[in-house]
Amino acid sequence: MDNSQLKIGLFGIGLEAYWKQFDGLKERLEGYLSEVHKRLCDIHEGIVNPGLIDTVEKAFEAGRKFRTEDVDLIFLYVTTYALSSTVLPVVQRAKVPVIILNLSPEAAIDYDSFNAISDRTTMTGEWLAHCSACPVPEIANVFNRTGIKFHQVTGMLYNDNECWNEIKEWIEATKVAHIMQYNRLGCMGHYYNGMLDIYTDLTKHYAYFGGHIEMIEVDELSSLRKDISDNAIKERVKLFHQVFDIQNDCSDEELQQAAKTSVALDKLVQRYQLGSLAYYYKGTGIEENEDTMSSIILGNSLLTANHVPVAGEYEIKNAQAMKIMDSFGAGGSFTEYYAMDYKDDVVLMGHDGPGHIGIAEGKIKVRPLKVYHGKVGKGLSVEMSVKNGPVTLLSVVEKSDGNLMLLVAEAESVPGPILQIGNTNSRYKFSIGARKFVSEWNSYGPAHHCAVGIGHIAGKIKKLGQLLNMETVQVC
Repeated sequence: MDNSQLKIGLFGIGLEAYWKQFDGLKERLEGYLSEVHKRLCDIHEGIVNPGLIDTVEKAFEAGRKFRTEDVDLIFLYVTTYALSSTVLPVVQRAKVPVIILNLSPEAAIDYDSFNAISDRTTMTGEWLAHCSACPVPEIANVFNRTGIKFHQVTGMLYNDNECWNEIKEWIEATKVAHIMQYNRLGCMGHYYNGMLDIYTDLTKHYAYFGGHIEMIEVDELSSLRKDISDNAIKERVKLFHQVFDIQNDCSDEELQQAAKTSVALDKLVQRYQLGSLAYYYKGTGIEENEDTMSSIILGNSLLTANHVPVAGEYEIKNAQAMKIMDSFGAGGSFTEYYAMDYKDDVVLMGHDGPGHIGIAEGKIKVRPLKVYHGKVGKGLSVEMSVKNGPVTLLSVVEKSDGNLMLLVAEAESVPGPILQIGNTNSRYKFSIGARKFVSEWNSYGPAHHCAVGIGHIAGKIKKLGQLLNMETVQVC
């Protein structure tokens, strides 16, 4: 999906009756609106701006424009007092979230200069240029009573980094919602038998995220492997050596098998235009399929690093979480609890299968395994730790009522000893301590998998949850 198609609406509001009464007021407010437009364009270029709306007629016209342009989000910039009847028609038919920008032009009115104005009319005009907060309660009241979902950013137009960072987060969250709306998620194989926590209602995923879910047979990937040329295999092995730290005990035969599967995976992704993938295959004695699935880890790691996150064990909920993290630019690697370290007060987390190359601490090691624990086959696996520094964990949780929610926690990836077993493995320290984190996290009933990405982005995820009408809980 081309993210340039994301469109954001912006309009300012005013009261037409003021313009003849107060010279220069309209032009001054339009200047403020131009500044907002410019600042938004610095964040995202696709801004649809019908200008300053000051009559009911203009309101209906702007509403039609937003609907025709298919905007994903609307910023309502409150410049001065305006009637709610000139606001409601602009947003009512668009049926997208609205952010009310309650931005004062200055940190404070210059009271001495203001009170020194000799002309009362001029004084009132100056006051109206500063009273952007005035109509916000009226607008909020009408939005609530008419079922318009809205959020607020309160601050200053100039010299207010906190305010503009919040606006930027709303735009970033909207971009992610847009990506999810058009994402194509592949589901290849079937659930890991008996792993009940990962079973999920796919229609609920459509309801919250949109997108498309494609059911894919393992046989199709095996079939694609048959047509991979020797030269393509050779080039992919070369890429493996560039990207990974291949250990000396990895055989050429296993590398070639992994390369063949990796190239076939790329073809499968291209065929269905996949943006994410969940997979698992038990195997029933069909050698071709077992060869395919036992040689899939390196290829899936490359896909994950190239914005097609891959979740093992057919964990669809976590494929969604990983796609969210990746869309925020945080990475998004498949992980779960390994063990508790009470001595260092950290939680060891990782998983077998693919890892995210882009968020690894150093180069990912590739090791041969004689057995994939709990799974059919043997072959090459990856060993990595997430970069030291701030991280965020995200789980898409299916609740007892069938609805989905987002569960998030911020932590630090810290250095220290890890288990060198050919799996991803990291040490995470939480502000509330390992013991309390685990208890709190588990209390919300997530599946045992989650996604991990770099940076602290809980604030952005919360905004995404609001845009998607999803409950969002932050543990720490």
